[in-house]
Amino acid sequence: MLLYLALQALWTGLCQAAMQHYPAAWGHYDVCKSQIYSDEGLTWDYMACQPEAADMTHYLKVTLDPPNITCGNPPETYCALENPYMCNNECDASTEELAHPPELMFDIEGRNPTTFWQSTSWKRYPKALLVNITLSWNKTIELTDDIVLTFESGRPEQMVLEKSLDYGRTWQPYQFYATDCLDAFTMEPKTVQDLTQHTLLDIICTEDYSRGYVWKYDKTVRFEIKDRFALFAGPRLHNMASLYGQLDTTKNLRDFFTITDLRIRLLRPATGATMVDENNLSRYFYAISDIKVQGRCKCNLHANSCVFDKEKLSCECEHNTTGPDCGRCKRNYQGRTWSAGSYLPIPKGTANICIPNNIGPVIGPNVSSLGVANRKEVAPQVALSTAPSVHVANRKRARVCDNELMRCQNGGVCVGNVRCNCPSAYSGLLCEKPRCETELGGCRGPSSGQPPLRPPSSFGLLPLLLLGLALL
Repeated sequence: MLLYLALQALWTGLCQAAMQHYPAAWGHYDVCKSQIYSDEGLTWDYMACQPEAADMTHYLKVTLDPPNITCGNPPETYCALENPYMCNNECDASTEELAHPPELMFDIEGRNPTTFWQSTSWKRYPKALLVNITLSWNKTIELTDDIVLTFESGRPEQMVLEKSLDYGRTWQPYQFYATDCLDAFTMEPKTVQDLTQHTLLDIICTEDYSRGYVWKYDKTVRFEIKDRFALFAGPRLHNMASLYGQLDTTKNLRDFFTITDLRIRLLRPATGATMVDENNLSRYFYAISDIKVQGRCKCNLHANSCVFDKEKLSCECEHNTTGPDCGRCKRNYQGRTWSAGSYLPIPKGTANICIPNNIGPVIGPNVSSLGVANRKEVAPQVALSTAPSVHVANRKRARVCDNELMRCQNGGVCVGNVRCNCPSAYSGLLCEKPRCETELGGCRGPSSGQPPLRPPSSFGLLPLLLLGLALL
């Protein structure tokens, strides 16, 4: 019986090893600090940390422009786009069952009948039916998944998704959508699959989500976040070390996925034909049943939780930092310049904590007990179209490092913007090279950047299994 149990445990271990495709040690940065024993006794080990991703539509404020664009005041009857003689959809703001206010874009899906926001019809044709839907968080948000809009009506023939990083004061386009990109925006049509690591920040126009009449059962419009992540992390996002490395060292890339506000500009509704039927304009309108925005509070890797209090999101800051985004050092903890945390080295990152005023500027990662886990896997630098690579930038000017675009990696400290003071285990201009690579035998650790350790071969365990069966 004992032998049987031993064989069963052996077989279970073999199956588990075979299923593990990538290092389980790659964490989610959900712990900011932990207690460890050192030569000085019990001390704190600080790590980079961030809140878990969540459905950010629970915390937004929605604004429509023009304000009276929602249907129902006065009541109106609508016709189906596919059948102009089917006119049995009524919108009446004074009756709850027939009202379609903007809050219904963010309620629980799966109800029958479906709940949705709806605009007035295109009754002022040929004047354009223009609607701006603005989503505001009053907080910097880092996007972690695709933005998905689900239309109850046909998908718009022309639309722009825009973002703001300064609470709606200025706006930049995220993506253009049209049935004909050349005609609508004088842009060549592209898809996210046309992007590369070098062109990831390019703003494109896509025709994939605007065929509202022909593809009437496909109601979603997307802004593809994960496909852009995959350009660095691989199609199944297994190589997160590469993505984290790029986010860490290329400020423009991180800012691309960071927002305070989103704006959906609806420019032309689905018409289902080349010509608009001026005799039945109640067929043309916008209706959205759901908006999904997945992300997390930006806390500069100094907090693992974010609270929603008094209609406002704010980070619960650690590492002696403070502010809505943990963007400055607390009073009496300004012994060195504030710096955002770093994802590197994988899996714990570098906390870059603020230190008390009475502690002088100490050089090295041990100030905050950082860099306990060695990182031997270095993300390759990629020159993005609007963000020159670190190496190119270094050749053009004397500045070697700073706390934004060109950060010292692996716990290195930038000294006077002219050099990185590296921990003993790393070398290179930005402390990006493990010293073990130049040593005899090279780097053999599980996160060394060498090919990952393969699961144990079943052939190596086969003799043990046969021996066990022979003894049964």
